Amino acid sequence: MLVIVGYLVVVLTVFGGYMLSGGALGALYQPLELLIIGGAGIGAFIVGNNGKAIKATLKALPRMFKRSSYTKALYLDLLGMLYLLLSKGRQNGMMSLENEIEDPQNSAIFSAYPRLMANPQLMTFVTDYLRLMISGNMNAFEIEALMDEEIETCEHEQDVPASSLNALGDGLPAFGIVAAVMGVVNALAFADRPAAELGALIAHAMVGTFLGILLAYGGVLPLATLLRQKSSEEIKMLQCIKVTLLSSVNGYAPQIAIEFGRKTLFSSERPSFSELEEHIRQVKSVGSGATERAS
Repeated sequence: MLVIVGYLVVVLTVFGGYMLSGGALGALYQPLELLIIGGAGIGAFIVGNNGKAIKATLKALPRMFKRSSYTKALYLDLLGMLYLLLSKGRQNGMMSLENEIEDPQNSAIFSAYPRLMANPQLMTFVTDYLRLMISGNMNAFEIEALMDEEIETCEHEQDVPASSLNALGDGLPAFGIVAAVMGVVNALAFADRPAAELGALIAHAMVGTFLGILLAYGGVLPLATLLRQKSSEEIKMLQCIKVTLLSSVNGYAPQIAIEFGRKTLFSSERPSFSELEEHIRQVKSVGSGATERAS
């Protein structure tokens, strides 16, 4: 929704200011200039990216028009779920979590959090590292190094669509200049025409530069920035899980481990200490029944 509002502000202020200064919108209607700029930009995008990058970029575009799902309520669910898992592992031994992670769909703990279950990347991250913790063959430093590698890989994958859009946006002003130069060349080919006609042809050519810059800085580059912001929210979720699980591996109680995880969250979504404490009180009764049914 904010993306649409932002685009409306760009369009209304740019074209509205132009009209208030006495400009005619008809002079800006140059479909052939758009064809040159858009076609060259799309062609360069295809040349500069492999099939996986193009597919990832197209898949990421709808996400930018959706509201972020990474809210305080979701983080409270995550910390509550991790608390229940770590509490069960601490009370009954880590082997008691084996059935939970092998079949999350039928797990009493996991199934209580459908919003988290809907995120395959998150669920895979949690279950994989709980499985390593159960095996007992890796120390905290080895698990942390592996987590860092996986999170770094996720960051690179998440950055591919943003980098592709960023490169496209950087190229659009140059393609606008290309369209303008071609328009000027076309105008100079008719230098024998009256000055008024020649001036109109040159003005139409200059529209290419305007469109290239506007499409870049008012259209494509903001999308790349927004996509990076959304990706950072997904990575922050993994970092929260990492810190929480590592705290447990290092011997901290579940209540302290989730507090470590809480501290890693962005301040805009981070629940306060009292909010988390109240949430844990609420899930304790549910968690005790869930662990009993799971065991």
